[in-house]
Amino acid sequence: MAAPGSPSTSAIRAVAVAKHYGAVRALHDLTFDVGPGELFGLVGPDGAGKTTFLRLLACLLRPDAGRAEVDGIDVTADPAAVKRRIGYMSQRFSLSGMLSVLENLLYVAEIWGVEPTARRRRIQRLLEFSRLGPFQKRLAKDLSGGMKQKLALAACLIHQPKILLLDEPTIGVDPLSRRDFWLILYDLLQEGSTILLSTPYMDEAERCGRIGFLQNGTMITCGPPAQLKSDLGVAVLDLQCAAPRAAERALRRLPGFATTALFGDRIHLTLPRVGLDPDAVVAAVRAAGVTVEDWKLVAPSLEDVFLAYTHADGAVRAAP
Repeated sequence: MAAPGSPSTSAIRAVAVAKHYGAVRALHDLTFDVGPGELFGLVGPDGAGKTTFLRLLACLLRPDAGRAEVDGIDVTADPAAVKRRIGYMSQRFSLSGMLSVLENLLYVAEIWGVEPTARRRRIQRLLEFSRLGPFQKRLAKDLSGGMKQKLALAACLIHQPKILLLDEPTIGVDPLSRRDFWLILYDLLQEGSTILLSTPYMDEAERCGRIGFLQNGTMITCGPPAQLKSDLGVAVLDLQCAAPRAAERALRRLPGFATTALFGDRIHLTLPRVGLDPDAVVAAVRAAGVTVEDWKLVAPSLEDVFLAYTHADGAVRAAP
C-alpha cells in the first residue's frame, strides 16, 4: 500500500463495507473509491445508507465487516489519524447558538489545538472565504439557514483538512445560499481538497465529477453523470396528458410501462433506446385510454437514470 498522502493513494476507499443496526442492513458490500482532489456525490433515497457511510468515515461508527480507509489509513485501526485529515459536516447544525460566529470559530480552533499565532490568521481567511466577515459578531442562533451552513463549513476547515465529508450540506437552504455554498466548494477544489458529499438534489449531483447511486446500502452504479446517462441505453418519452396523475397510474398498470414517473405536470416513460418506435408507443398509450396532448423524446435526466436503475423489475437497465 502506498504511503498516506501519496499520489497513488485513494483519498477515500471502501471495500465490502457492511453495517447493521440489529436486523436493519444499513450498508452491504459497499465498494468504491474517491480520488485525491475529486468531488464525489452520494445520491439515494432516505435510508439508503449515505449518512451511515459518512459517519463511518468520520470514525463515529465502526464497520461490521469490510474495510474503509481515508488517505490510506484504516478508520478502525487509527481513528485519531483519520480525524486529523478530515472535516466532517453533519446534517444537524452542531455549533453553539449562544456564541457568535467569531466565538464559535475560536472555540473550534482551540479544540483542534491550532496555535494562537495561526488561529486569528486562519479565522480571518475563513470569514472572508465564507463571506461571514460582516456577521462575525452575530450569535449563531440568529443566523439564516444558509449562514449557519457556511459557518459549519468554516468550522470544518479550521484545522486545514484536505478531505471533506459533507452530509446533505444544503438541505433547507434557500437557492441563493445554495449557490454561494457551491462557489465555496469550487474554491476548495481549486486548492486541492477532496470532497465527498451526499445530496438529495439531482442538480447538485450534476455538478460532481462522479456520483454513486446508493440503494439499500449498496452501490448500484457509479460514474460521471454524463456517462451514466449515456451508458444506460434508454430514451425518455415526455408526455403531456390530460389528468397526468390519473394517466400515470393507468400507464403503470400496463405491460412495458413500469418505469413511468411524474415530472411536474408531465409524464416520463423510460424505454430502451435500441429499436424504439416512439409513434408506436404513443399509439399504445392512446389505445389504453390515455389522452396524449403532446409528446417529445428527451435525453434522460439523472432522475430518469436513478429511477431506471432502482426500479424493482429492472426492466430498463444497462450494464455499468
